[in-house]
Amino acid sequence: MSRLSAFNSPLLLGFDHFERVLDRVAKSQGEGYPPYNIEQIGENGLRISLAVAGFSMDDLSVGLEDNQLIVRGRQADDESGRIFLHRGIAARQFQRAFVLAEGIEVVNATLDNGLLHIDLMRPRPEPRVKTIPIQGAGTTASSGAPRTIDVAADPGGHGRSRPRNGQ
Repeated sequence: MSRLSAFNSPLLLGFDHFERVLDRVAKSQGEGYPPYNIEQIGENGLRISLAVAGFSMDDLSVGLEDNQLIVRGRQADDESGRIFLHRGIAARQFQRAFVLAEGIEVVNATLDNGLLHIDLMRPRPEPRVKTIPIQGAGTTASSGAPRTIDVAADPGGHGRSRPRNGQ
């Protein structure tokens, strides 16, 4: 049975990447350890803070894989004759993944008092405007000036567009 997708519309061209990202996010929702916060710091900054009590810097790794921020923790087995009457501090390995939007950069990662802070920067998008030249079916780029269509109404008020040469 095929899965129904919100991106099946013929008007949404090239959005298959978003569908894959949403699938990744849905798969990572079941993770509950370690707990984390996400906060906004500044106009374009974000901070992810993970509670990693008991982990040293050598036990943790932070990396980027296909627009995913992957945080892994693995403690060495240091049981050396210790007998626990109660073990409430988790010492298990973990992997936590965060899907990042295009262009988000990881600035740094710091470990402070059992919290791993990962700072991210979201660059401001530059507005893009581009005019696409329209060529006739029998012309090539070298055979003449491309034509564009001015979508403003003609002076006669007929509402038709007028072709203009050279733009």
